[in-house]
Amino acid sequence: MELDTLVQSLLDKKRNSPLSARELAVLAAAFRLTMFDVLHDRGTGHWGGASSAAELTTALYFNRMQVNPNDPHWDDRDRFILSKGHASMNLYTILANRGYFPVEDLPGFRKLGSHLQGHPSMKKTPGVDMSTGALGHGLSIGVGMALAARLSGKKFWTYVLSGEGCLNEGQTWEAMMMGAKYRPERLVMMIDFNKVQLDGTMNDIMPLDSLVDKFKAFGWNVAPRAFNGHDTQDILESFTWMDSDGAWPKAVVYDTIKGKGVSFMEGKSAWHGAPIDDKSFAEGRPQLVADLERKEAAL
Repeated sequence: MELDTLVQSLLDKKRNSPLSARELAVLAAAFRLTMFDVLHDRGTGHWGGASSAAELTTALYFNRMQVNPNDPHWDDRDRFILSKGHASMNLYTILANRGYFPVEDLPGFRKLGSHLQGHPSMKKTPGVDMSTGALGHGLSIGVGMALAARLSGKKFWTYVLSGEGCLNEGQTWEAMMMGAKYRPERLVMMIDFNKVQLDGTMNDIMPLDSLVDKFKAFGWNVAPRAFNGHDTQDILESFTWMDSDGAWPKAVVYDTIKGKGVSFMEGKSAWHGAPIDDKSFAEGRPQLVADLERKEAAL
């Protein structure tokens, strides 16, 4: 469970400055390994969607977002909503390493009495801005938070991370219409577009292409291309686009891979929420370790 010395040094550096693309890549690889270990040990949880979002959440919390782990309810903090709440292990790993609660709490994931429930709870876990799990309501809440910022004269950003399951829900599209009408500032919808869901591929369940065209038709300011959600430099370039002049609210599509990091799990709906058995753990963990070592060597 303990991060190595290099990773710890990156966490220490974050206290003074945002991390670079290569440093973020190391952290994301380390966090993905942590998630894999905990989910295997607990025999429960959602590996596929947690792994696909590792770089996105790492870049947000260790490069971009203005937050204060010592004051989780700071009024001026940026907000993050994990609309795809089943990927909670991803968020918990980020929050623990960002300093909201001890990393040693992570093995308590989904244990009776733990504050790390299967889906995030804003009343139990420091740093969770909104309880999520019912797919689709994340963007509705995000629109409300961003409008509240306007009414209160605040300048914080609101980020909503959604997956295909959220986009299958009509509530998401109703929220998009509301966002287009009221145009709340500093609201960004980020799509973890791994194209695989619980029981099949996106195209088998409900085709969504072309997302960029759909979002534009709903009146949002959409990034002109899909970014690589596993390339931290590309993610930072997406942040530059967010800061560029343009209408609010904004949407960004990130191409990702479900189960990223373990070759035989990648792109497989079976690994959406299946327990990581001992055989798969033994075969998959060395791949994650090797990925972390390659990224460390590239620093």
